[in-house]
Amino acid sequence: MPQDQRPPAARHLRLLTDGDIEVVGRLPWSSNHTFLATCVLGEEEAGAVYKPGRGERRLWDFPEAIYRREVAAYELSRTLGWDLVPETVERDDAPLGPGSLQLFIPADFSQHHFTLVEREEHLDRLRAICAFDVVANNADRKSGHCILGEDGRVWAIDNGLCFHTEPKLRTVIWEFAGEPLPADLVEDLSRVARSPPEGLGSLLSAREVAAVSRRAGALLEAGRFPVPDPDTHHYPWPLV
Repeated sequence: MPQDQRPPAARHLRLLTDGDIEVVGRLPWSSNHTFLATCVLGEEEAGAVYKPGRGERRLWDFPEAIYRREVAAYELSRTLGWDLVPETVERDDAPLGPGSLQLFIPADFSQHHFTLVEREEHLDRLRAICAFDVVANNADRKSGHCILGEDGRVWAIDNGLCFHTEPKLRTVIWEFAGEPLPADLVEDLSRVARSPPEGLGSLLSAREVAAVSRRAGALLEAGRFPVPDPDTHHYPWPLV
């Protein structure tokens, strides 16, 4: 894995949490209103992706404030120690109302899961994202939600449709179906199976939080990546 050249996460979190927010413009091709923003704190500055709650499209199976699930995904990633989801916080004082702010990752956006999975150096990272999505119950892992940062890492973005209590896994990452879980992921998953991330309590319902640990435990018990059920819709749409 390439060495991470980014500044420490604490600096990014401080910028996202306390920085002044300036909306730069709307990002295209999003089903919900999503904006590129700049966070400034003193002499420091960082780009961010801002998802205000007021710009969300209503869904029949998920409650309002989907943006909180973006924050919850970061908390899960941080607890696992896999650093898959860019730093993400909730801001009530953002320009267009409460929403999530996620650190913007400069990336080669011509790359996505279907291109990255062809390269051996990215497979471990994609396996981790696959396991993460099982535990988070990601209902919308499109290929374009795996991006290749300029730091050489594959990052998992657009994690809003996660954490439902009912099985809703829909993902393009099925290349590892049936493979044994990598040993280096098992210990981290065990930690979540024993106790869910503390930060989830203010973002999800109690039942949703409990389901995170339950899914982690079930994945560990199986010992393998899941195989798609042919009788269910297990791919998102569109795929990219």
